[in-house]
Amino acid sequence: MSKNLILDKLEGVKNRFDEVSRLINEPDTITDMKRYVQLNKEYKDLEPIIRAYEEYKNLLSNIATAKDILANEKDEELREMAKGELDELSEKVVPLEENIKFLLIPADPEDDKNAMLEIRAGTGGDEASIFAGELYRMYTKFCESKKWKLEVTSFTEGTVGGYKEIIMYVKGEGAYGIMKYESGVHRVQRVPQTETQGRVHTSAASVAVLPEAGEFDIDLKPEDIRKDTYCSSGPGGQSVNTTYSAIRLTHTPSGIVVTCQDEKSQFKNLDKAMSELRTRLYNLEYQKYLDDISSKRKTMVSTGDRSAKIRTYNFPQGRMTDHRINLTMYNLGSVMNGELQEIIDKLQMAENAERLKESEVEA
Repeated sequence: MSKNLILDKLEGVKNRFDEVSRLINEPDTITDMKRYVQLNKEYKDLEPIIRAYEEYKNLLSNIATAKDILANEKDEELREMAKGELDELSEKVVPLEENIKFLLIPADPEDDKNAMLEIRAGTGGDEASIFAGELYRMYTKFCESKKWKLEVTSFTEGTVGGYKEIIMYVKGEGAYGIMKYESGVHRVQRVPQTETQGRVHTSAASVAVLPEAGEFDIDLKPEDIRKDTYCSSGPGGQSVNTTYSAIRLTHTPSGIVVTCQDEKSQFKNLDKAMSELRTRLYNLEYQKYLDDISSKRKTMVSTGDRSAKIRTYNFPQGRMTDHRINLTMYNLGSVMNGELQEIIDKLQMAENAERLKESEVEA
């Protein structure tokens, strides 16, 4: 990408930024809350590019000034100062251009959202449920390290521990953009507690990460939803089996059913269930976008192929392998204790490299 082309692209972004700044303050926008929210998000997303644009434009201007001095100035002291400044400025050009290239890659519009996280036991019977419980603990520790809030909406416990299924919300800035790399099949290799002959077994659990749908992302019609109430089950005290606080919502057009029994209050459970229903409906459309990505990318770093085996946790060797980027680490204890950031950083680098290639091909 040439310098002129970079500037052309940045000028286009600056024009859009100025337009968004103007639109946000128009009376028609202020009265249209959905549009107002969208424009504010776009404004926030464009700000880092505009800062880079101003820095880049200033850098090129200073380089041009230094070159002009070298070409026309007779004073040797001034020429020497200009040469030193030119050398220093020139070293900044390439790193800044590389950063701008990444900033100009269109971001996934969902990355800033909260995430809905589902963990389901797969093949392996009781051992798979135990492993699903360990994944839940791993993500809980990771969310704590990010200062994110984690809210469980529903779960089904395994017969000897762990979970057959557990669904929760992860609430925090950029939660989906980070957690989306966890979508897929997680495989565990170890000797189960029930194994008497010491043989290593392979079990699996699937993880699905969905962007939470906002209030303006999906229009739910009350007439399309059937609401049922029933008694909660599981932890919660004496009132659990005597109060109709649990909620089941059925979206008639799509057939999607969601339940929530986490709260003692029926109103709180209804609010959580509605949020989950919006998210599931929104993701029917979002999945089409993910499928389009997966058809283009070879490494499938963060696509919608949630049936793909993405990671193996080998306990006898203390090894974690992420198959998408051929990453192997021998710190399994730390990983299971929620130390996932290094893995996610490497996955993000791989995805950014792929996206940069795509943008250069399209350009």
